[in-house]
Amino acid sequence: MSFRTRMVAIALVIAGLGLGAGCATVQPWERGRLANTCMQFDPNADRAAYAAHWQEAREGASGGFGIQGGGCGCK
Repeated sequence: MSFRTRMVAIALVIAGLGLGAGCATVQPWERGRLANTCMQFDPNADRAAYAAHWQEAREGASGGFGIQGGGCGCK
């Protein structure tokens, strides 16, 4: 086995271990810890909702956040 083949094999093993380490099963009673405010994108949801409402009123437009429909009436 050549040096290059060994290095490729080692890199594949390390990549496989790294990808496998990210997979985990979360039990229902463990989800409370994951729902902590430090794990959220925006921990102050009330202030974000107020800022979005203020911006919509100021610019005369709404939306632009989250998933929007395609204009055909379906979402």
